[in-house]
Amino acid sequence: MRLFIAEKPELAKAICKGLGGGFKNFEGYYQHPISQDVVTWCFGHMLALKDPDEIDPKYERWVMADLPIPPMFPAPRKVPKDKAKQVKIIKELVGKATTIVNAGDPDEEGQLLIDELLRFFGNKKTVLRVLINDNTPAVVQKSLANLRPNSEFEYLGWIAESRAIADQSVGYNLTRAYSLSEQAKTGNRETWHIGRVQTPVLGLVVRRDRENASHKKSFYYVVQGEFMVNGVGFTAKYQPKDTDPTDDKGRLIDKTFAQNLANYLSNQFAKVLLATTKSCADPAPLPYNLIKLQGDASRLYGISAKETDQITQNLREKHHLITYNRSDCQYLSDEQFADVGAVLAGITGTLPNSGVFCDTANPNQKGRAFNSSKVSAHHAIIPTQTQGNWGSLTANEQHIYKLIARSYIAQFYPPYEYDETKIMLDVVVDGTPYQFTATARFDKSLGWKLLYRKDPANEEVATDEDTQLADLRSLANGMAGQSGQIVSQECETKPKPLYTEQTLLKDLTQVAKYVKDPHLAKVLKDKDKDKQGEHGGIGTPATRATIMDKLFGRGYLTQKGKSIVSTDRGKALYDLLDDTLRYPDLTAIWHEQQKQIKTGADVKAFADEVAKSTIYPVIDRLKQGYVPPSPKPKEDLSNNPPCPKCGRPLKRAESKFKKGEYYWGCSGWNNKENPCKHTMSDKDGVPTEREPKPAQNLSEFDCKACGSKLIHRNGVFKKGKNRGKSYSFFGCSNYPKCTQNYEEVGGVPKYE
Repeated sequence: MRLFIAEKPELAKAICKGLGGGFKNFEGYYQHPISQDVVTWCFGHMLALKDPDEIDPKYERWVMADLPIPPMFPAPRKVPKDKAKQVKIIKELVGKATTIVNAGDPDEEGQLLIDELLRFFGNKKTVLRVLINDNTPAVVQKSLANLRPNSEFEYLGWIAESRAIADQSVGYNLTRAYSLSEQAKTGNRETWHIGRVQTPVLGLVVRRDRENASHKKSFYYVVQGEFMVNGVGFTAKYQPKDTDPTDDKGRLIDKTFAQNLANYLSNQFAKVLLATTKSCADPAPLPYNLIKLQGDASRLYGISAKETDQITQNLREKHHLITYNRSDCQYLSDEQFADVGAVLAGITGTLPNSGVFCDTANPNQKGRAFNSSKVSAHHAIIPTQTQGNWGSLTANEQHIYKLIARSYIAQFYPPYEYDETKIMLDVVVDGTPYQFTATARFDKSLGWKLLYRKDPANEEVATDEDTQLADLRSLANGMAGQSGQIVSQECETKPKPLYTEQTLLKDLTQVAKYVKDPHLAKVLKDKDKDKQGEHGGIGTPATRATIMDKLFGRGYLTQKGKSIVSTDRGKALYDLLDDTLRYPDLTAIWHEQQKQIKTGADVKAFADEVAKSTIYPVIDRLKQGYVPPSPKPKEDLSNNPPCPKCGRPLKRAESKFKKGEYYWGCSGWNNKENPCKHTMSDKDGVPTEREPKPAQNLSEFDCKACGSKLIHRNGVFKKGKNRGKSYSFFGCSNYPKCTQNYEEVGGVPKYE
């Protein structure tokens, strides 16, 4: 029996089709009745690294003397409750299989995702590898015909393993060390969170905020005016000479000089020195990857990156209207060109009034987006062939689908054609020439730009601010003309603007430009050399929104209008750290070292080196002069009322959720040998039994962790950029025995 283990359920379905179909559906897997081939699936990573306290109970308490916590290899793993059922199914199937096929995504994490499961099961059977980056039937069939030994790709999984272990080690050790150090100094029980990606992201925002705040306003002057040559009018800008009073950017800085120059050059003879025209044809913008989609959704509709991630997940899993949504790629496979007509039909059947645009599209036009050699682990985000019910989508789901549909339709529109003319001319006064330049664009055919008419601010569409829309094609070298009124325009220097969600997301794809060491900057860029839209970034499309959300939730960032700014807490954390953590250099250093990883032994060596070079020196420094805070005197509870359940004293405490509201809880709640979780209401300082809870309104959905029914609940964000906003989620009805909960997306629980 061959067992295919796919990374996602939809890939499992695609493999079944690629194997010829005819599979029967069982709980957690598909099986072919004749070939006996079995296809099962994961929901992303099915295992998690154990926390330090799950490995050694002494780490339950944060104690400086217990640091550093050494990295462990092999890294102990656990099965999250919501994955346990499927893990059990996969384990049983592995036991029955003769050959196993790793069908994780063709990247480092995809390799690890299946490999770690097989190691967890102690598998010794033959493992093959299939590389599928596109669920199109022709691509899947081609890949299935080219199975290769999994051992050829195991090194990719080991690289991902090394990153996971090192990230956990840095996070746990340095978060505890800095937190304990500051708690001893201030007496506050604050936690300071450190992470290889999270902390440099905070650093970007803090530095931008401070650069913006420290900007000193100054002025410069632009001299420009109207010209008439051969009956054609246009605007041209003066190009300062080396002898003019200019700043380091070549801009005029003397107001009187600029005004006098403008007056002097008005209504004077002018002569064209150089006139060049070139015909241009710009192809449509490439289809979306997640980072581009998040940026446009934020800019156009104010939809956050995290919300876009959730919305696209819903469009994919609930409505089946788009392809894989967390892609970092903007290209499509050549095989997908065969599906163009069906995809356009899907759009027409889903998006109202889109038929006229789809009918105008040329499905026989194969543009630059179709290039299999540029497809990474996933192809670009595009609509599927499914014709959906538009009315069943939320407003934001409709917004996102429109964007994805527009970018796909544009691939089959003609290029945007225009002529661009550049003019260089002299204004000659008393024999002295003064040079002016102009750039103009004449539109010949809008092509795909017709689809973007209502989105002029789109960076793919916008024209350079120095380019005017005019027809200067008739101008030629040597033509004489006249300057009209020349004016001096006063301009104020501007600091770099505060980050918005769109600009911060974009910068996360190109942080190499902020790395001080040129070699490390190059390493970061080389890491992304084959990734469209990535130019030396940190994080991934799947993690960046979550990282930003954590920074908001932990109080390091906040929203100020449309801007993202650091809080006092965020600046305080930044100032605690050195540049090793505040800048993205660590990612570059790791990437360079990880090129050498081929085996598990290499992973251990890498993790040990990270500990020695990054973690241990920081902890040694923080331990110097560290004095642990004196323990609080034990509270006398002897006169308190007894717990009616176990007899130990009750303790009165203020609610974490409602200031000024109190309750009583058993003082034995944290006793390891005999805990008691009994709580009571408070009435004028006296404990009273809580009123019975109303009957639970159970939903139709099951908890994947324990099988109990889920309850639809509402909450309010207590902190972060969404503070005060309400949200919905599904919680297990078996709480507190089961603490599993799920995000609510479109009225259903998000299980993945």
